[in-house]
Amino acid sequence: MPFNEKLSDRIREALVSAPQVEEKYMFGGVCYMVNGKMCVGVVGDEMMCRIDPDREQEVLSKTGCRPMDFTGRPMKGYFFIDETGMKKKADFDYWIGLCLDFNGKAKASKKKTKK
Repeated sequence: MPFNEKLSDRIREALVSAPQVEEKYMFGGVCYMVNGKMCVGVVGDEMMCRIDPDREQEVLSKTGCRPMDFTGRPMKGYFFIDETGMKKKADFDYWIGLCLDFNGKAKASKKKTKK
C-alpha cells in the first residue's frame, strides 16, 4: 500500500531541526526516528504519532484521532491522525509537538543482536 508522499514531506520539513532524524520504511509506510526512537510516520494517508500514553484521553478527544490498531487491538501510546485532524497548520504542528515532546521521555526499543 503506498503512503502519502505529501504528508511525508510535511513531516520531514517539520523535523528539519530535530536531532538525529532517520527515515525507515516500515508498516507499508515511512517512520521518522528521532534520537533512535520511533517518533512519527505515515501509513496510507494517516499520520502515525507516538505520544505520551498519559495524554490518551486528551488526544482521543481531538478531531481525526484514533488509536493505532495494527494488530486488531490498540497499541499504547500510538495514534493515527486522519486528514481532518491536521488540515490546519496549527493542528499539524500540535501533533508534531506532542510527538517530539514525548520522544525525549520515550525509551528506545531494544536492538536485536545478530546471531
